[in-house]
Amino acid sequence: MNSQLEPALKWIVDILRKHKVPFQIAGGFAVHLYGGTRPINDIDIDIPDKKFPNIIPDIKKYIKFGPAQYKDEVWDLNLITLDYHGQEIDICGAHGAKIYNRTTKKLQPYPCQFETASLISAYGITVPVMDAHDLLAYKRLRNNENQQEDIVAMEKYIA
Repeated sequence: MNSQLEPALKWIVDILRKHKVPFQIAGGFAVHLYGGTRPINDIDIDIPDKKFPNIIPDIKKYIKFGPAQYKDEVWDLNLITLDYHGQEIDICGAHGAKIYNRTTKKLQPYPCQFETASLISAYGITVPVMDAHDLLAYKRLRNNENQQEDIVAMEKYIA
């Protein structure tokens, strides 16, 4: 695991809280906070799209991408990618985000509900983490080889 994970998390959470931006931890790091053991590559954070301008002054020197619409075979969303001293942080605009459903072969709304996030302690701070059921649903949508370990971890957590 990258040694910059803890300072990067604390740094970005401080900025989000300073600007009163609702957020939740998502992706593989969220699975890790629920007990998953897969190595963490980045920190995925969902925020409302309209809050991007609030944080730009504090993060601009670390921006690698965005803020801009990002679209690939899996995602269609507003995105900012940061490199904070070697730790990648993806800040996603959650309310307009769409994710590809491998079963239906169509884009569908990304399951983000800030009000149902769980509060979990990480490195001495309490952070909102995507609801376990929503996280499992999201991971099942992705359902590729890289997600299988996360799916198993979340199924175990929910059981």
